Formats: sequence, structure tokens, C-alpha cells
Amino acid sequence: MDRFKMLPIGIEDFKEIITQNFYYIDKTNMINELLNNWSKVNLFTRPRRFGKSLNMSMLRYFFEIGTDHTLFNGLKISDEKEICKEYMGKFPVISISLKDVSGANFSKAVYKLKSIIRNESLRHQYLMESTVLSKYDKAEFEPLIASEMSDETLEQSLMILSRTLNKHHTQKVIILIDEYDVPLSKAYEYGYYDDMIMLIRGILEYSLKTNENLKLAVLTGCMRISKESIFTGMNNFKIRSVTDVKFDEYFGFTDNEVKNLLKQYHFEEKYDAVKQWYNGYKFGKVSVYCPWDVINYIDDLNETPDIVPQNYWLNTSGNDIIRRFLDKADETTKWELEQLISGETIEKEIYQEMTYAELDKTIDHLWSVLFTTGYLTYNPETLYAKSSEINFQKLSLKIPNEEIRCIFKNQIYKWFDDYVQTNADLYKNFSEAFMQGDFIKIEDIFNQYLSETISIRDTSVRKSMKENFYHGILLGILKYRNDWIIKSNIESGNGYSDIIINCKSKKIGIVIEVKYAENNDLNSECQNALKQINKLLYTSVLKEYEPTTIYKYGIACYKKQCKVISEKE
Repeated sequence: MDRFKMLPIGIEDFKEIITQNFYYIDKTNMINELLNNWSKVNLFTRPRRFGKSLNMSMLRYFFEIGTDHTLFNGLKISDEKEICKEYMGKFPVISISLKDVSGANFSKAVYKLKSIIRNESLRHQYLMESTVLSKYDKAEFEPLIASEMSDETLEQSLMILSRTLNKHHTQKVIILIDEYDVPLSKAYEYGYYDDMIMLIRGILEYSLKTNENLKLAVLTGCMRISKESIFTGMNNFKIRSVTDVKFDEYFGFTDNEVKNLLKQYHFEEKYDAVKQWYNGYKFGKVSVYCPWDVINYIDDLNETPDIVPQNYWLNTSGNDIIRRFLDKADETTKWELEQLISGETIEKEIYQEMTYAELDKTIDHLWSVLFTTGYLTYNPETLYAKSSEINFQKLSLKIPNEEIRCIFKNQIYKWFDDYVQTNADLYKNFSEAFMQGDFIKIEDIFNQYLSETISIRDTSVRKSMKENFYHGILLGILKYRNDWIIKSNIESGNGYSDIIINCKSKKIGIVIEVKYAENNDLNSECQNALKQINKLLYTSVLKEYEPTTIYKYGIACYKKQCKVISEKE
């Protein structure tokens, strides 16, 4: 039974999943659609962790000469008898992944790229024993498997390999290039983008544009690099982006697939939590879940059945794009981001075709990157036709799920920290005001802070969760006082106080209670906060430090406003 199948965490090899008793959600009908919607060169753009590499592995095992036909027994593509007869196991295949092509400089990245091409060529080293190939053919192929490869050979490598394979097998070649844009992303990050784009453009033009040995090519990536910069003059090229209806269900898990998966592992009661945390991405018109998250969560549930959903994207994706976005945000952008985090949607012009050199030119381009990399999704019903003259689509955007909302919040809190450090004098005065009972200065500075930063309140959550937001902000500002002992949510008197501070050197104690004013009645909530401090004896925990003065603060907040009152004990 599937209940006893292992979960394929981090496994991207189709054959290993099928033969080693791993759970597999059948995406093989993608082959049928790929062949029936023919284009010689196909680019699929999808965010990370949505099964691109596994699908590329599936394509390799289906098309490649010598494949084990039994791998596809019982899968959807096996019902397509004519396609299987004509295409299964009939073609030489070149299959490479560029996801590891990176380096601090161009030379190191080129070395890794040469290693990848050499390893794929070694997979075909039987060509050196071919009785069909001439000695000149073999002499052309041999540098691909040599320990060193010239830069000129690298640029022509896939074309040379495909020509040699075609001659040996008398059959045109299928080329699969996974994560084609990673070398460009890394090159942009490390400052050698122009050199890398020239190299990648050369490799792709030789192998995809002018290659008479090519039968079919499939590329995958996150970004859709502009044709002008990398696919110049390629007329046989079809882009399958996240907004296209074709192939929309083949990357990511559909709702029914997740329901079946949870049922097989007897976690049907977790469906609502899984949907809230990992669903919400829109590819074409289909709503999909991130496979990486769903599989990891079910695996954790197998060990700890009561575990709550975790953030599995946090440590696997480069979240620096959010930080770059925050650093460029103007007041309008901050407001738009607040709307998104609160669960609302915004309309933006999205450019799906760019160069990496254009990413930082305007904040609009960073919106586009957030969309193409999966941090934002869209409402398909609001998709406007692309302008015939301008390369953008106007989309209604939103944060797809709770996991991505948490990533935004995490990055914003880090941005808060840096903001406080760059305004050190102001926030030193803020903390000093707490030791002086100066509630007017506290109120003024906190209001200034709230007006200039980004609110990450979720309007759909209960009041106590909204209070946690402001509570967290205060802690983030005050924590830089290394001469204070600060405790949060600790048992004190007859309850749990929000913030307790022992200013040991000054023999001053501070108690802070934070309230959210649902109806903007800041004065009443401030009074309620002080009443709670007194009624539940929150100051009692400070008595052991023998302070000479204790200040009690009731702080009420509503959106970007706050009110502060205080009492002295």
C-alpha cells in the first residue's frame, strides 16, 4: 500500500522514485501534452521547489534510448499507446542541470560548467568505441571528456555532443537543460554578469538555434530572460510561464493530489492546515501546492503527529530578493506591502521577460521578480491581455499562503532591526524615556517609528495576535540596551506580563502592557492596560531586584497610531 511508501524528500531522479518504493504523484501526461502542443524549443518558468527537476528526469527516462519501459507501467502516459510506440526509448538525450553553476568569479563558474558538460559527455563515452563514427568525429568529441576543455569547445559543446550522438544513432537528439538561469543569477550576484550571459547565449545559440541535429529541447528556470539578451532570433521557441493555461497542473500538487496524499498517510484531518500554509499558488487557472512543503510536512507528521506546519521554504530559497525590495521601498510600496500582508490584493504591471541587469532599475521590476519566484501569486480572473507594444501583464497580486507571509514577516523584522541600528541615537532616547517616566516622548518616538516602517499586521487574525505585532516591535527596539534585563511574557503576580525590564544599574523597574484598540479607542485601552498591570500584580516580579522606582506603562495601538500613559510606583 502507498501508506508504506517512502516520501521522496530531495529526490529528483525519476527512476529512483519509481524503483525504490517512493511515493510518486503521476505527472507523466505532461509528455503527451508536450508532443501534442509541439514546439521545438520549450521553456518552462516556475518557482523553485515545484518539481521542475523531477519532470526533466521523467522526460529523460521516457525518451532516452535503452530506457526501461517498465518504469512507466501503470502511469498515465502508458495509456497513450501510439505515443509510447513512436517516442519511448527512441532518442539520444542530453540532460544537464545548471543549478550548481556558481562561483565568486567567472573562472570558477566556468570550471563548474565545464565539469557538468564533461560528466554528461562521459555518460556517452561509448561513442569513442563507435564503428559508425569516423576518427574525425571522435576527435571532435574527445575534448568533451578530456580533463581540460577550452572555452571555445565549451561554447560549442552541446552542439558537438548532439551532432556526434545523431551520427552514431542516426536519430536526432533531445536536449534537456534544467535551471538554465541559475548561472546568470549567480553571475549577477557576484559581478560577472556580462561575461556569463555571453557564454550562455553562445551555448544556447549553437545547440538550440542553428543545430540541425536537434529533435526537441526543454529548458526550465525561475526567470524568463529576455529573448534579446539570450535567445536572439530563435523562432522555434515557446515560453510556458506561470500565467499560461497549458501545462498548468504538471508543476506543483493539485488539491485532489494533496487530498489523496494525506489520505494515503492517514492525515486527512490536516488538510485545512496544509491548505492554509502551502496552497494558493496559481499556475494558469489551477491552484497548486508547493510539493517540497507538503512532502516535508507529512514526513514530519509521521514522526510527530501533532506537529504544526513548518516553514520549509525559509532555509531553501534565496530570500535576499525580499530584502532588496524592502531597501528600495518608497511610501507607496510600503503601503502596498502592508495591504498584501494583511491579506489584501494589489494590482501591478508584471514584466515576465527581463535581464538580470534590469532587476534593480525600478521597484516595478522587483515586484515582477517576487511574482516569478513564487513570493506572490495572482488571480487568473484579473489577467489582462499583454500589450502588443509593451511587454507586461497587469495582474492582481497576493501572498499565496501563510508560509510565504511568514517569510515576508521574518525579513521585515530583520529590516526593523537594521532600521533601529541606523537610528541609534533616536532609539537610545526612546529607551531613556522609559527610565524617566516620559510617556509623551515615548509616544512621539513610537508614533514616528510606526509611521516610517512597514506594518505586518494581519487583519484577519484575532486581537491578541495583533497585539503581538506591536509587542514584538517594542522588544525589537528595546533589546539593544545591553545594560537591561528584559523578559517577555513571563509569569508575574497572577498572570503573564508583556514586558518586564530591570534597569539594574539605575535601580529602576519597568512594566509594559500592550493593547490593540479595535475601535481606535486608544485612551480606553491604555487605561485597561494599566488596570491589568495593577490587578494582576505584574510589578511583584520586580520586587526581588529591590528597585527604588517602578514605572508602569499602558500602551495602546491602532494601525500606525499609539497612545501611552504611565504610573509611577
